[in-house]
Amino acid sequence: MGCVTDTVEMQEQMVHVPASVENTLWGVLPIGKDQPIASVASGQTVVIDTISHEGIMPDQGADPVRYFGAKGIRRDEILDDTIAVPEYKTHREGDGSHIITGPIAVRGAKPGDVLMVSVDCLERRTHYGVISTRHGRGVMVGSQWEGDYGALCKVVESDGTEYGQMVPDGVDFHDDAALAASGYPRFALHPFLGIMGVAPDLPERPCSIPPYRFGGNIDVNDMTEGSVLFLPVQVDDAKFYVGDPHFAQGDGEVALTALEAPLRATLTLTVIPRRIANELFGECSVPFAYARGKLLVLGLDKDLDEALRHSVRRAIEMLASMFHLPERVIYLYLSAAADFDVSQAVDLVSGVHARIPLDDFVARLPGGAGGFLNRIARAMRSANG
Repeated sequence: MGCVTDTVEMQEQMVHVPASVENTLWGVLPIGKDQPIASVASGQTVVIDTISHEGIMPDQGADPVRYFGAKGIRRDEILDDTIAVPEYKTHREGDGSHIITGPIAVRGAKPGDVLMVSVDCLERRTHYGVISTRHGRGVMVGSQWEGDYGALCKVVESDGTEYGQMVPDGVDFHDDAALAASGYPRFALHPFLGIMGVAPDLPERPCSIPPYRFGGNIDVNDMTEGSVLFLPVQVDDAKFYVGDPHFAQGDGEVALTALEAPLRATLTLTVIPRRIANELFGECSVPFAYARGKLLVLGLDKDLDEALRHSVRRAIEMLASMFHLPERVIYLYLSAAADFDVSQAVDLVSGVHARIPLDDFVARLPGGAGGFLNRIARAMRSANG
């Protein structure tokens, strides 16, 4: 895997943010009063390193060299920043698990604006990751499948496709033939960041576990390369952050974690002024996204049924505003053509996201799905004269 930049000028404009001890928070999200660790202009590209929390948590020994070493992984296969976090930071009981890189100031962003996050590239930083269930927080709590256990996964390649191969206990992690012969499943990788968000205007840093109206742990697995996330800005300069990297996740994330593993993310951050955002999308009070020709509309609530209702309600309002159609027409359309999927049901606040094919609105959106980002670009050019 690797990112390709079009020109030397683009490479020179990029800002690289390492996941150093100084640049990260453990278990909490940045807030408005936090000082940014980097600053970019609207439209600038930033390269951000992320760390997975698996293997460093206190209940795992807070020693990734020992934790992964017991699974057959050598010291030289473990990232230095992964080792440094539990060595120099203390995880407070009651905080979340995630390592957060940020905040990054996007100069000129104001509350009410929308931050457009284009996911340009996601590169693996390791060739392994971990899936786990513990803390009584999978959806099967109270059943025989509840417990504290997990599985190491190795990245393997076949016919040009990368897979996560589950590693049985007792099988040599480096023996590909033994792994293939084990009969344990493998699954295609689709890397994405579970956490992307902007800082809220709050007095205390919030827990990193639940998703919020300003982003955070939304865990929508469509947010792979080529996708775009839209976040309602809460404070000056947005103060963007990322975390919770995955190599793969199924809708629902039912056991508790997915394939958790570190990524290097190349993202372009663009501020859409409030007036333009409202004209394009209607009032933007919660995150939404675009991926592979579909509009993704999020609903969040502690109650999964209510999260679904939030997603439907926001989808009706947004599509009616975007395409100047009656809300009742949109409600019926959603029932026939849109999918509403569980993003995750294990992060204290459940998430549901609609997948709406924008080609269905080609009569009102020139170019259909392909015209969605073009409409935004035209509006921005017009606003800039």
